[in-house]
Amino acid sequence: MTTDNDQGNIANDVRSELCGFGGQWETTIENVLGEKLLVFRNRHRNLEEMFDAHTSKWSGRECLILEDTRITYDELPAIVRAVAYRLHNDYGVSAGDRVAILAANSPEWVITFFATTFLGAISVAINGWWTSTEIAHSLQLTKPKVLIGDSRRLMRADNIDSSISVIDFDKNPEFFEKGELSQNKIDIDEDDPALVLFTSGTTGRAKGALLSHRGLIGFVDGTIYNAHEKTIIALRKLGVDPSAIPNQQDVVLATSPLFHISGLLAGVLMNMANGTKIVFRKGRFDPADVLRIIESEKVTNWTAIGDMGTRVMSHTELESYDTSSLTRMSSGGAHLSEHMQEQIAKYFPQAATSIGQGYGSSESCGVVTSIGGQEFKDNPSSAGKACLGYEIDIRDENNNSLPNGHEGEIHVRSACTMLGYWGNPEATQETIKSNRWLAMGDIGRIENEFLFINARARDMIIRSGENIYPVEIEHRLEAHPNVSEAAVVGIDHIERGQEVKAIIVLVNDDDLVPEKMTAWCKETLANYKIPVIWEQRKTPLPRNASGKVVKLVLTGNQELTNHKD
Repeated sequence: MTTDNDQGNIANDVRSELCGFGGQWETTIENVLGEKLLVFRNRHRNLEEMFDAHTSKWSGRECLILEDTRITYDELPAIVRAVAYRLHNDYGVSAGDRVAILAANSPEWVITFFATTFLGAISVAINGWWTSTEIAHSLQLTKPKVLIGDSRRLMRADNIDSSISVIDFDKNPEFFEKGELSQNKIDIDEDDPALVLFTSGTTGRAKGALLSHRGLIGFVDGTIYNAHEKTIIALRKLGVDPSAIPNQQDVVLATSPLFHISGLLAGVLMNMANGTKIVFRKGRFDPADVLRIIESEKVTNWTAIGDMGTRVMSHTELESYDTSSLTRMSSGGAHLSEHMQEQIAKYFPQAATSIGQGYGSSESCGVVTSIGGQEFKDNPSSAGKACLGYEIDIRDENNNSLPNGHEGEIHVRSACTMLGYWGNPEATQETIKSNRWLAMGDIGRIENEFLFINARARDMIIRSGENIYPVEIEHRLEAHPNVSEAAVVGIDHIERGQEVKAIIVLVNDDDLVPEKMTAWCKETLANYKIPVIWEQRKTPLPRNASGKVVKLVLTGNQELTNHKD
């Protein structure tokens, strides 16, 4: 029987072997933008270099799938370089220029991203759910030379500046055909900008996080390393030789939008590095279509954002589909509640052992912490331990570090951190502190190396001087068997400062009984945390593209503008 100490020794031995001198993932300390930070020694130095390595490694496999379009790893390089050639020769796109992408998930989206970065230009990922006003703001902010997208979303991009060339790939499919190849080798530094990824904007106008080649590559390398390390540790504990495990191709259903970090970075870049078949789908989210694709493409991995997982698992014809191939399932956009974990274990038992979660943001450009396996079972409310290359610090309102167990704002640091917010030096200064520490805007604490996230700083409710974290109450409410969704917000109160309000969606059409919900909350929550105002909704809670509930909509301070098509 292995003891906790034995398991700790195994983990330390594995990391030393992998990351030590001569190891497959050897690490070193280098100067990154003026700071000494940990990096992988044998890394790719720009996205083109990484792309070429991965496409050649996985020759013979299918790569990007959308309905009848099926592009292999062998075919993709020629298409990308043909598009790069057209962008440069026909539209004058050069290093430092911006190319905006406004489209649904598709092979064309991915091809445009790579073609742009090969030229040393910067991809601007525009939220496909935005209104005309929000799209206009992103274009005015970034001033792209070219805007590429599909017809449906380009219709919302009205009053486009005449200096911006527009390419509608629904009307010009030949733009994405093979042809003359770009031969220009651009000298690209790993700290050059590659991508503008807009923040989710749950509390106001979205900001454009500017990410570097180093950051995107670091996300891929770091995520793959974290998974590899955990696998090796688990196999070694079982006495299994990792080389005896067959290398079978994974199939991922990519429903996370590509304009979000979980879509492009996790869903595409990381999966391409693993030789995964990446399957997209068209149209509004449809549980039946998702189940059909899982069955027909034998999907192994799916990250369900927002209420996607709930809708699929509650579908009346779920059991008529063969979903046995799905061995890994996770939830994006928010903490994976215990209720959701139980639902996955019930409806997709073959995926239950692989459930885990991580913590990060567009600004951190990486998975800051992760947890899975037995650790996740033992610590279901934790976001996990710091991943390799990430430092975590908990600070008070005066930017002073706090000891373990104390709550404060989470700060992180790594070589992957964003360069700043595009065109917004004030916001950059507020977020990136001295020595390149990134203020995450979340409240949390560290206990025994595990990070626990309590709330967004701006979401915290202060009632009669007591700090109340909505996420704690939301998790309790969502654990109720008849609650589908829950959101908790603070309502102004003349005496107490704020009062706690709960907004819930029930599984069926039953009417809300506040007394029963109050009694349910009292079983585990202190009295001052119990909602005193209750609201029932018959429709799903408003969410942004990353799956997070937009609480400003719930409080009436913002209109929901997402187009979910």
